Amino acid sequence: MPEGARTDANRVMGCTAQVWVSAELGADGRVQFAADSDSELTRGLAAVLVEGLSGLTPVEVLQVDPAVLGQLGLGAAVLTRSRANGFGNMLESMKRRSQALVGDLPRFPSLLITAEGTSAQGAFAEAQNMFLQPDAAVVDALVAQLQFKKVGVVAHFYMDPKVQGVLSSAAERWPHINISDSLVMADGAVKMAEAGCTAIAVLGVDFMSENVRAILDEAGHKDVKVYRMAAESIGCSLAEAAESPAYDTYLAEAGATPNSLHVVYINTSLKTKALAHHAVPTITCTSSNVVQTVLTAFAQVPGCNVWYGPDTYMGRNLAQLFTSLANMSDEEVRELHPQHTQASVRALLPRLRYFDQGTCIVHHLFGGEVCELVREGYRDAYLTAHFEVPGEMFSLAMDARRQRGMGVVGSTQNILDFISAKLSEALQQPYPERLQFVLGTESGMITSIVRKVQGMLRTANRSDVSVEVVFPVSVDAITTDQQVELPTGLSVVPGPAGGEGCSLEGGCASCPYMKMNSLSALMMVCERVGSPAGEALLEAFKPRPYTELVDGKTMAQAGCIPILHMRGFQKGGKLPDALVEDIVSRHQQ
Repeated sequence: MPEGARTDANRVMGCTAQVWVSAELGADGRVQFAADSDSELTRGLAAVLVEGLSGLTPVEVLQVDPAVLGQLGLGAAVLTRSRANGFGNMLESMKRRSQALVGDLPRFPSLLITAEGTSAQGAFAEAQNMFLQPDAAVVDALVAQLQFKKVGVVAHFYMDPKVQGVLSSAAERWPHINISDSLVMADGAVKMAEAGCTAIAVLGVDFMSENVRAILDEAGHKDVKVYRMAAESIGCSLAEAAESPAYDTYLAEAGATPNSLHVVYINTSLKTKALAHHAVPTITCTSSNVVQTVLTAFAQVPGCNVWYGPDTYMGRNLAQLFTSLANMSDEEVRELHPQHTQASVRALLPRLRYFDQGTCIVHHLFGGEVCELVREGYRDAYLTAHFEVPGEMFSLAMDARRQRGMGVVGSTQNILDFISAKLSEALQQPYPERLQFVLGTESGMITSIVRKVQGMLRTANRSDVSVEVVFPVSVDAITTDQQVELPTGLSVVPGPAGGEGCSLEGGCASCPYMKMNSLSALMMVCERVGSPAGEALLEAFKPRPYTELVDGKTMAQAGCIPILHMRGFQKGGKLPDALVEDIVSRHQQ
């Protein structure tokens, strides 16, 4: 490769060594490749690819199976996992360049993050970017209210970027502000109560504020007030699916089946958790621990039947993941769970069920068309996918993870940790790097990503390393100001210029329910806290108390039991003994 071709534009991401690849289309319509690396063995692998692929047509290059690496007989001494990943990344880079030679590649809006600042490409990214540096006067006013009233704030990652920008800046001066996954919101609220906060403002959907209220009560902080950000319901299509007659029927079938465990997603109401546990032994899970929860249940309880719900995409993705595991070696299976083998995973597949009528309207928007555009234009980038997204996006990220070490599937926190880990690896190298991540989840978490990335870059004092976050917005994203109705019946006014990017055919959408948590609502709640007249006006802003009785407990208390089972699992690495006993004996009673 000519020295002049070793440019940043020709760099291959995901390789531990520096690797460059270029492609040219000859007059005969065939591709000629060149490649180089600063590592001798990697240069050898690049030479194999150049020799094997040069002279093919672009279409033929795209058809090359990554499994060809295993057919070369290079041996384990050469093909360490990092080099095998590098080979896969070089191949995907060559495929993308081949495709670019015969047509324009799809490009999505993106946000480039450097130590010095951020820059946006595309209207959708510009909408996310404009709120990263909030109005100082707004931040000052919020901090003053929070400090004076001793109000803590817990907010979900999916919060509107305008709100997150202000909260992130305010958190630098008022420590009792926490932006996190839904489970950690309740933990954060307890810590704020212990630190002296007399009220907690919850910026999220209703099941989140209900969980915060219940966990505070369980922790002995019944005197700490909890407020939502609207007098009307702040719904969630997924949580509502678990309160449908179809889910009641699903639970009844589980309850009639011996040795059954219901694994319910944390993103459901206390009512769902309480009534579910009444019907069948139940444990909650998050998107980051659902795989370990299910595999541990199968390993710990012989003949166990696991019923997952209500998120259909997560259930389907679990089944797909386990089906893939059933075709892997025992060594690969044990990397995921030490008590399982290929045979045990195959045996559990018929005993895993999932609810097939529940979806989150946000993750539902990552449709097949968007994923195909990701495959065409970003096949050599880092791919991230929330465990709740449809199978197409999940498969892309899983393939990138398995074949090239370039993907992650999990919770929003898992995605943030993955980006941080890859950036940390780049910062350990002495050469420039530009990392590109496709964000396969709600765009609201971009604020947390920018804060984390810029903090790492500035600490390392590196201006030659950057991170690009790509928002896979559908080409059919709605851009007019006309109201549309989502599958749940909620009317919203979307459009990339407003930061929405919604599409019923696929896209990187913002949750319209989360948009009900506005800065003006937060300021109004803070202003009313502490005065008798204001408190009276805030009665409608309190979470539903769930005082109805279930099995001799209030519904709120009964709904905490599956959560506490999960706490026990997280602490001890196994299902609590009481839950196991319930699974084994419930049907015999």
